[in-house]
Amino acid sequence: MAEQNQTNQGGAAGAGGQGSAGGTSDASSRLESTKTHARQAAEDLRSAATEMAQDYRGRAEQAWGDATTRARTFQEDGEQYVRENPTKAVFTALGIGFVLGMIFRK
Repeated sequence: MAEQNQTNQGGAAGAGGQGSAGGTSDASSRLESTKTHARQAAEDLRSAATEMAQDYRGRAEQAWGDATTRARTFQEDGEQYVRENPTKAVFTALGIGFVLGMIFRK
């Protein structure tokens, strides 16, 4: 819109010496320049977004791997404890079940 206003003003001011053909080629070259800059800006933005997405994906994969490792360790430790202390494990499970039953009963 601003380019149209400049073209209209430039055409009125330049009508004495250049004619309308000079104004049209100037506007056309500005339009092409603007298109080129817009394409370059879009490409830069896409490149930056791709780089950020890859960075966040790497972080997410690392967090997932850490969580998986922790879960496996916790599970292995729990299994080992139950094998070493079966009586305690059974009574602990019964106690937890009783408490949860009382909580959800109400």
